[in-house]
Amino acid sequence: MQDSKPEIMKNLDRVGITGLRTIVMTKWKGKRYNFVPDIELTIDLEKEKKGVHMSRLIESVIECIESEIEVRHNSLEELERHILEKLKEKHPYKKSEIEIKTELVIPKKTPVTGKLSMETYDISVKLFYENGEYRKRLRVGVIGNTVCPHAMEKNEGKTHMQRAYSILEIETSYDNEIALEDMIDCVEISFPSRVYTLLKTEDEKYVVKKMFENPKFVEDVTRSILDNAKKRFKNCRIKAKTISEESIHRHNVMAEGSCES
Repeated sequence: MQDSKPEIMKNLDRVGITGLRTIVMTKWKGKRYNFVPDIELTIDLEKEKKGVHMSRLIESVIECIESEIEVRHNSLEELERHILEKLKEKHPYKKSEIEIKTELVIPKKTPVTGKLSMETYDISVKLFYENGEYRKRLRVGVIGNTVCPHAMEKNEGKTHMQRAYSILEIETSYDNEIALEDMIDCVEISFPSRVYTLLKTEDEKYVVKKMFENPKFVEDVTRSILDNAKKRFKNCRIKAKTISEESIHRHNVMAEGSCES
């Protein structure tokens, strides 16, 4: 049925599966990571074909996951490339995309008491294949804060502060090795202060003091992310976006920008 001609002869750019949940294991710089991600896998469909053999897409994912029992992939993009190569053996395509969305948990120490705090970050790795070449897009989402310098200036050092959420996105060649942890660090150092899941009294005092010593608009945070990323990562297209969940308004504020390195 899938190989028959459709009633409407038109090429489709992306056809495939989305919302596939499974387990993924990687090994990066000696550390082992286990994820339960959402996977989206698509290929192009020529106008002469009625449909895609969806089961072959899922087979490619499962076979690559099974192989991890013996050999762990060094990164999510390496796993994604393996899946696309396996799919090529089962289903012809000219263009393909695969995206893995999940969460990365990083153990960190609180700034004063040194308590262990497990911090969770949203991550996404997307791999593109076209004309024999692979490109990747890496994305991290990080929780932080903003502190209004305008109110501080006009109100004798008193001001409003709020939670913020920043996204850093990098598009680059497949072989350009970039660690998601380094991207996360670029974002965290751009906030007035890092935030932590666990804070004892002395840690809380330190974080609040640092926030007031380093007030930033949402625009400042976003520019700082772009600047930090441009200095650290080369041959990339870089995008940054920050949303500040305003504490004294009924609305939120945002800033977004991009650059190349």
